[in-house]
Amino acid sequence: MKPVMIDTTARHEQIAKSIHDTGLSRDELLGAIDLGSNSFHLAIARLDHGEVRRIASISEKVQLAAGLDENNVLSEEAIQRGLDCLQRFLPHISEIAPNRLRIVATNALRKAVNAEAFITRANAFLPKPIEIIAGREEARLIYLGVSHSNASTDKRLVIDIGGGSTEFIIGQGFEPIEMESLQMGCVSFTKKFFADGKITQKAFDNAKTATEVELLTIAKRYKKVGWDNAIASSGTAKACKLVLQELGFAKDVITIDGMIKLKNHLLKLGHVDHITFDGVKAHRQAVFPAGVAELLAIMQSFGITELYYSDGALREGVMYDMLGRLGNEDVRDRSVSALAGRYSVDFKQAGRVMATCGRLFDAVRDVLALSDEDKDLLRRASNLHEIGLAVGHSNYQKHSAYLLEFSDIAGFAQTGQASMAQIALNHRRKLRVENLEAALALGGRKLVYLCLILRLAVTANHSRTIKSAPIYLSILNKNTDHWQISIGDGLHKELIKSELSNDIAQFAKWGVKLTVV
Repeated sequence: MKPVMIDTTARHEQIAKSIHDTGLSRDELLGAIDLGSNSFHLAIARLDHGEVRRIASISEKVQLAAGLDENNVLSEEAIQRGLDCLQRFLPHISEIAPNRLRIVATNALRKAVNAEAFITRANAFLPKPIEIIAGREEARLIYLGVSHSNASTDKRLVIDIGGGSTEFIIGQGFEPIEMESLQMGCVSFTKKFFADGKITQKAFDNAKTATEVELLTIAKRYKKVGWDNAIASSGTAKACKLVLQELGFAKDVITIDGMIKLKNHLLKLGHVDHITFDGVKAHRQAVFPAGVAELLAIMQSFGITELYYSDGALREGVMYDMLGRLGNEDVRDRSVSALAGRYSVDFKQAGRVMATCGRLFDAVRDVLALSDEDKDLLRRASNLHEIGLAVGHSNYQKHSAYLLEFSDIAGFAQTGQASMAQIALNHRRKLRVENLEAALALGGRKLVYLCLILRLAVTANHSRTIKSAPIYLSILNKNTDHWQISIGDGLHKELIKSELSNDIAQFAKWGVKLTVV
């Protein structure tokens, strides 16, 4: 399937003017970029009495998912399409402060085995690193966007059909109850069932069967939880709603009867080239039948007769989540506390280690050019570094790292979890060269420093008592990474000194000269 590229020059000029005309300062703007499997979307908003008010948005058809081969290798052509699009977005985000901008990537980059090839090149010119988010995290953010855009106390089922995955969420108020991401979407279904552009009954039947197979994993559980009403978000649902209105098959909601009539209408058209609805943009034309087939099958499987549409979705959810981070409602902290409770973390010991980490960090943050985000990452990792003890004591740091990297932890991107995993993995036992390479590739030298700071803090608190002798860290020579540890008065001073001295050889493997006085 050849991606359809369109000239977006006029739209970009319009966006630039709309942002300029607001006269808003950097501290008043919020931005979110969604690197979807089908399209890249940029949304810019302002904060108005606690609500996100979108002032500009732009979407471009990139079709990353269409660039994945049978081995999930992303083609150079697809990579270049994505980079070119982000370059066009770049001028529009120049007025947004980096801490008020997030760039999230979804299913196509989750699947791509060479995703790093794209991300490294994009991060070289973007003001904020790309975050690949897991499917359930995507679902959480979608629900956050939908719930804030459609205030209600009802229990709701939210359906978001993307290019490569479809998210299903049951929630009430602003809180999700059930979240799932299934491997089906309008681009992937187009490649499987409508690749030749022909719209046939067989293609619809095959897409229906594929949808039903995917839904088997969640249908029983979701029906048991139940919902009062159903809402769909994103491009497929929006196009279906507009076309149903255009053809007179439905009014304000997507109905099951209207969707059946739309399917039959598409069958009469026979080919995607004959789709000329005002509600279907040229670049969505090729994937529209697959989206219709999937949405109809979902409605039939769940017994949904009416489906409302929400204009708010992932991008709005990202911005509301960002507001929480800027304030005192960072979901990552709630997730860390929940994870610590689930794995019966020794909270007193975690507190002692966190306190030591914080003090060591503050002593060297300026000379090592560390940031508040680095401190938050270290704090969260130090809280959870012992969760692996719930699995087994021997080499528990490996269990901790595995749980941190591969658990579904609300609020975290994959890189954030992987960074916490590296910090936890290297807080004890031997420091290996391959782990150094992994840390450098993931977070550069700063992540290496965080690993070593936690290691020092854990050593200083081996006795698991607040009365242990405190340690102090200073940097003697940043250019040669020469660190010095001094030890104050308190319990186990000589034992702590001995343990830290034993680590001198380990630190040297990672390029840091450690002196203990």
